[in-house]
Amino acid sequence: MVYVKWTFLAVIAALVASFLHYTLPQHDIVRITNTDVRRIDYGDNSIFWARSTPGMQEGSANRDVMFIESFTPDGDPNVYRNEDTGWGWPPYFKVNSSNLQALARDAVSTRDAPQWMVVTHYGWRNEYLSIYPNAVKLREVDSPEVTIIPWFNIVFLSVLALIALWIWRILARFKEDRIEPLIDEAGDFMESVDDRAEGIFKRIFGGKRR
Repeated sequence: MVYVKWTFLAVIAALVASFLHYTLPQHDIVRITNTDVRRIDYGDNSIFWARSTPGMQEGSANRDVMFIESFTPDGDPNVYRNEDTGWGWPPYFKVNSSNLQALARDAVSTRDAPQWMVVTHYGWRNEYLSIYPNAVKLREVDSPEVTIIPWFNIVFLSVLALIALWIWRILARFKEDRIEPLIDEAGDFMESVDDRAEGIFKRIFGGKRR
């Protein structure tokens, strides 16, 4: 039973961690090399794409999506989609994908004369599922050696940890004040029933139960 409990808690923790890792903003320092617009046909991976943009028919099987192609300082390719989130989830309230695409196009640079940009995004890149992180913000930096401190994530996770600790304390106090007394009362009741049954057995049979 203990193994089942800890396995269940581990699964829940993994799901929560995956959800937060996908949703919270991440930052990459890259050199933008190209911008593109592609016609995307949605399938089983549709959950990893934004919902239909305003003016499009809800539930469309395909639509044009803007992309930003880039390379990291180590030479690894990074490709981002550029979709509005609107009032949907995650709550980035992004409605400026066209402006962001214009900024990305203006920031295109070469390997010999790189212009380094910080891309703020959420989501994952998976080649097998054909999913891409969604870029939500661009800003220029002087060097790829710039240190980026994720202040929002630090504050958010700290607040979330405090809320989780508060809920845990409430549940622990509830268990101590309400659940454990009920368990003790149930145990005392069972002991009294057993004592009565023992007394009745002695009166009838003149001996102890085996």
